[in-house]
Amino acid sequence: MKQAESGVPVPELCRGHGMSSASFYKWRAKFGGMDTSMIKRMKELEDENRRLKKMYAEERLKAELRKEALEGKW
Repeated sequence: MKQAESGVPVPELCRGHGMSSASFYKWRAKFGGMDTSMIKRMKELEDENRRLKKMYAEERLKAELRKEALEGKW
C-alpha cells in the first residue's frame, strides 16, 4: 500500500509481489488509510467475532437438541 502511495504503478507493484490487481484494490478498499495497529486490532476483532459465532451456533444446536428431547421427538 505504501509503495502504491509513493508512486509505484499498481500493475508493476502487483507483478513484483505476485498478486492480481483485483486483490490489490480489494485490500486497499478494506485496509486503506489504516495504520499497522488498526489493522492488527481489526484482525483480532474478526477472530473474536468468528469464535463467538461458532460458540453461538453450538449453543443453538444444544438448545434444539434439548427442546426435541423434552418434546419426545427422538
